[in-house]
Parts: sequence; C-alpha cells; structure tokens
Amino acid sequence: MSHFEIGLWSFPILILLIFLRIPIGLSMLVVGIVGSYVVTGFNWVPILAKMKNETYSTFSSYSLSIIPLFLLMGQFATLGGMSKALFKAAETWMGHRRGGVAMAAVGACAGFGAICGSSLATAATMSQVALPELRRYGYSGSLATGTLAAGGTLGILIPPSVILVIYAILTEQNIAKLFVAAFVPGILAAAGYMLAISIYVRLFPESAGTRERAPYSERFRALVDVWPVLLVFIAVVGGIYLGWFTPTEAAAVGAFGTGLIALINGGLTRRTLMDSILATASSTAMIFFIVFGASIYNGFLALSQVPQELAGWVVEQGFNPWTVLTLILILYLVFGCVMDSLSMILLTIPIFYPIVTGLDYGLSIEEFSIWFGILVLIVVEVGLITPPVGMNLFVINSMARETPISATYRGVMPFVASDIVRTAILTLFPGITLFLMRLLY
Repeated sequence: MSHFEIGLWSFPILILLIFLRIPIGLSMLVVGIVGSYVVTGFNWVPILAKMKNETYSTFSSYSLSIIPLFLLMGQFATLGGMSKALFKAAETWMGHRRGGVAMAAVGACAGFGAICGSSLATAATMSQVALPELRRYGYSGSLATGTLAAGGTLGILIPPSVILVIYAILTEQNIAKLFVAAFVPGILAAAGYMLAISIYVRLFPESAGTRERAPYSERFRALVDVWPVLLVFIAVVGGIYLGWFTPTEAAAVGAFGTGLIALINGGLTRRTLMDSILATASSTAMIFFIVFGASIYNGFLALSQVPQELAGWVVEQGFNPWTVLTLILILYLVFGCVMDSLSMILLTIPIFYPIVTGLDYGLSIEEFSIWFGILVLIVVEVGLITPPVGMNLFVINSMARETPISATYRGVMPFVASDIVRTAILTLFPGITLFLMRLLY
C-alpha cells in the first residue's frame, strides 16, 4: 500500500473513531501517530522527535495566546451583566414590533458576540437572559429556541472570533484583516435573521405575542446602560484596526476592561474570579489539545502527500473552480451537522486549502484566503444549527426542556434558509466580503 493510500484510509478510520465518541483531539492524535509510524517504515525515532517539538511549539505559541484571553473576556462579560444590558436596550427599542422581542434577542446576540467570540457561550448566555422574556410575551417554544440557537452563531462570526484566529494561524493570514472582512457578513447575518423573524411571524401570527411600546425616556436610559459594551468593543476591535494593539494585546485589553466592568457591577468576586479562570483554563486546554492532535495528524498527512496529491489531481482534471468551491462548502455543511466547528476547521483546512488556492478565482492569494475563510466560517456556522446534530440546538434545548427538540428543529429552519441565501450571495459577490478590508488596508 502506497503512502498516499495510507493517508486516504486514515479519513474513514478517523471518522469511525469520532462516531464511537472518542474525543476528536485524541482521535487525530492516535491516527496521526500510528499513520506516521507506518509511513516512516515503523520507525519511532522521528515520531517521538516530532511529538517533542510539536508539544513545545503548540503550547508556547504567541499567536495562540489570544485564545485564553478572548475566552476570559467572554467570562467577565457574562459576570458584568453585559448580556442583560444588551438585551434590555434592544428590547426597549424593538420589542413593540411584531416579532420584536425575538429580533431584540438576535441584536443582543450580535452585540454579545462582539465581546465573546464563542458561539456556544453566546447561545447559552443569551438564553438565560432572553428565554424568560420570550416566554413572558407569548412566543412559541419553536420560535424562541430557534431564534436563540441561530443568534448564538453570531458569536463565531462577528469579531473577535476564536475560530477565525485558528484559521488565520493555519493559513498564515493576518488576523486583523480577517476580523475586518468578517464584520460585514456578520452584520448581514444579524439582519437576515431579523428578516426571517419578520416573515415568520407574519406567516404564523400565533407564534409571537406583543409588548407595549417603551417610552423614549426608558429607551435612552437602556442605551446608557450598554456603554461598557461599546467601550470594550471600540477598545478591542478599534484598537486592532487603528494599529494601537496587536490582536493579542487587544485581547488582553479587552479581558482587563471586561473584568474591571464586572468588578464595578459587583459580578466579579474572589469566588467568581476563580470560577472564570478555571472555566477559561478548561476551555483553553480542550482547544489546545485539539490543536495539538490536529498538528500531529496534519504532519502525517504531509508525510503521505495527500494534500499535495489531491490538489494536483484537481488541477489536472480541469474542474471549474466554482464547482470545486461549491462542493467544498457543501461538505462543510454536512460535516457541521456531526462535528464541532473547531475540529472541522483543524481537520479539513490543511486538505482543502491547497486545493482551492491552486485554482483561479480572479483574486490575489491573500484576498482569496480571507474570502474563503469567511465563507468557511459561515457554512460552519450553518452547521451549528442544522438538524439533526447542530451543537447550538442541543445547548438551547437543554435550557428549554419544555420545548421538544422537534419544535426547535422547526423553529430554526427559517434561519437556516437565511444562512443559505446569504452564503450564496457572498459566494457570488466576493467584493461584499472584501470591500471593507480593501478600504482600510
């Protein structure tokens, strides 16, 4: 059996291990070690040397240090009551409209995603705040849970985003430019979700109740309460764009700022500080172990020449570049139904990226890499809410146990449709994604 065939056989074996519920990081690590052992002629010496070097380079990486800082910022933002302030402000301005409370939940998810960077954390946090209000105003369980599941996906699209950081490291792209490019698609996502809610409640009027119109004094008072969120967002994202900080320095500034706000608001105590640090450490360890496992597995793929052989084969066949891109995005959509976003990015980018960069899309390598990364992130985001195994659906359903999972599936479908339409538009018109980056850089 050739090295290339060994590399190809590793995929079904890896998928089988994942379906057997073996952690993805451990699965990639085991397959990578065994595969490298076979490819190198049953020699342990180069494998042990790579394990030593890869362990140090992974866990001492300056680029990866941004991840625990963004995770800690999300923990402090929750303690500081920012999610509640965001939802209250959005609700007072939009709640009286038909479907307005659900739209307010989407707007609050977008705002919280801008200081959180995690889809699951955004979905879980906003559910605690918005779900009682949605129930109070007579929203159906399917619309309420579907809205919050979809709104949570904004956490990985609107910068800062942990997944974008990982993609930038894998493809050696500028993190700040990726953040800029993600901003417009993120706003379009929130607007598309609100439009989906507006259409849904007109087709099914019984699915949403009404809320009385808030006086303007209450509205402006609610806006004043969200100034900490705006301050942190401007400091972090604005600081990156204006060149004041590197992304890692901006993450440190954001973590300090949200921690200070949480302390002033009374949410940060000695006990909650320790809980936040432990939660951040646990999430960081999980991410780093997956990154480490992916690094070992990708090293095995490089030895077997699978990415290079596949890229060369696709180019030789003369396939239409847009057909190849469409098939890859569809594969991401399917994978997203059964895998978490981080694992999917780490597993597939080293294979798909060499293939698509060998084709001509009329863009420079840097512009294509950024555009492709945003498209991948969007499709991964769709996978998080696509039945039957979308991760966000289970997070939301665990917090709304009185709503059957089948109702959540029905409620999320308008948002999936919105995502598919948005993906098609951004695929056909790359300039929508790239124009802000081109303007600033």
